[in-house]
Amino acid sequence: MSNIPISDIAPSEIPDGFTFADPTGSAAGGGAPSQSSNDAAAQREAQRQAILEQAMTPEALARLRRVKLVKKERASAVEAMIANMALQGKIDSKITEGKLIEMLEGIVGAQQKQAADAGKIHIQRKKYNFDSDDEDDNDDDLL
Repeated sequence: MSNIPISDIAPSEIPDGFTFADPTGSAAGGGAPSQSSNDAAAQREAQRQAILEQAMTPEALARLRRVKLVKKERASAVEAMIANMALQGKIDSKITEGKLIEMLEGIVGAQQKQAADAGKIHIQRKKYNFDSDDEDDNDDDLL
């Protein structure tokens, strides 16, 4: 196999389904899709932050950011809940710090309930037509 520099290969010479990337990891021309997905993710995150800033008081937003440092999954769940409520028009006034605490406690309670339900063992016995205890409890016929 010859060592042809990537810059000498025309894009029309690349087969369908392949990208124009350097095997060492640095992209020559194939980096555009990952860049656009990064831009889209950054744009979604900026939009989400804008929604949160509009829907929450500065104190509540600061508390949510502190919670996010410690419990990222809980903060993400609350952020998603607030964003959905804002997009659906269910928020009448800005969310205060007290309301944020109530939302966090509700999520903690739901997570604890799921954890408690996950540890329980439920036994379900199959019932057969020929194995009915209601009809014949008398064992006199066995004598």
